[in-house]
Amino acid sequence: MSNNHGNQVFENRREAGRELARAITGTHHDPARHEPFLYDLILALPRGGVPVAYEIATRLGLPLDVVVVRKVGAPGQPEFGLGAVVDGDPPQVVLTERMLELFQPSESYLEAETQRQLQEIMRRRQAYIGNRAPANVSGRRVLLVDDGIATGGTAKAAARALRQAGAARVTLAVPVAPQSSLTELAADVDDIICLATPEPFTAVGKHYLDFDQTSDEEVITLLQEAEALREG
Repeated sequence: MSNNHGNQVFENRREAGRELARAITGTHHDPARHEPFLYDLILALPRGGVPVAYEIATRLGLPLDVVVVRKVGAPGQPEFGLGAVVDGDPPQVVLTERMLELFQPSESYLEAETQRQLQEIMRRRQAYIGNRAPANVSGRRVLLVDDGIATGGTAKAAARALRQAGAARVTLAVPVAPQSSLTELAADVDDIICLATPEPFTAVGKHYLDFDQTSDEEVITLLQEAEALREG
């Protein structure tokens, strides 16, 4: 795990991504070959993680994709998550035993709610990258990227799903997060790269001068540009 513990403020998500790329290439590289070697694929949590991940992917020359996470809500109380459905090839369902025991949903409810969230994942993936299939992570070293972490629930679900799907290694990279969330996430990933762990931590947006919501249009553009750069 690497961080500077400081109260760092980033101009915007793209600048945060460039800072992360510098940290990654400085600490995770093969000196003999003078190139990064720990990752095969970069997966961004949309939408805010995409501008950050774009800068890392283009700096490292790695493929960039998105991983969409949708909460599986409890019966009659959708604000309580029983787990999550995570985009992938194939998609993964990550359920929390404690929440299943608390709410005791029926098998039919779980199946229906899972399918509903899968449909939304497919809709979003279609909007972002068209008919391109999700990246297969089996046996691959994945760098999972977001624009910051508060509680870490989405990143935890994504990391667990990547494990279930057979990823050889999962590294989480974020510009900013509270140390408590990183400590909780440590069991679900192989490594964590975080530039700042301010205390007290209030909100991710407090550490950006520009934290406007990332639009679907920007996500689509950046994913297309990243693919074009690799093909070019």
